[in-house]
Amino acid sequence: MVLSVSEQTFTQEVLESPIPVLVNFEAPWCGLCRIIHPLLLQFQAQCGDEIKLVGVNADQNFKLSTTYRLKSLPTLLLIENGTVRHRLEGFRGREDLRLALEDIKVSYSSYPKIYKSPKTVDLERRSA
Repeated sequence: MVLSVSEQTFTQEVLESPIPVLVNFEAPWCGLCRIIHPLLLQFQAQCGDEIKLVGVNADQNFKLSTTYRLKSLPTLLLIENGTVRHRLEGFRGREDLRLALEDIKVSYSSYPKIYKSPKTVDLERRSA
């Protein structure tokens, strides 16, 4: 299940998230949005807790749509530490999106797991 985010919860759920967030800007009338939904759920299942998936209704959250300069739907943004790292828009179909999601998954599954534990390394105890 995809967490639905609004303008009121966007900062907490996306911008302040300790892990990267894939934001799916969609609308109920958007046919391609419905077509890609199963792919996004599969992506979420494969990534586990490495990447969070959220959905934003672009029609109901006009400020967010304007802030992120949406030109078409669906638009997917991978946001990490409050910064857009990847922008996926204008893909031609399921295979196009699947390949883009695979690239994201590969780049983040090999990513250092600095998000999961806030442990710091004591550099003073290391010997040269």
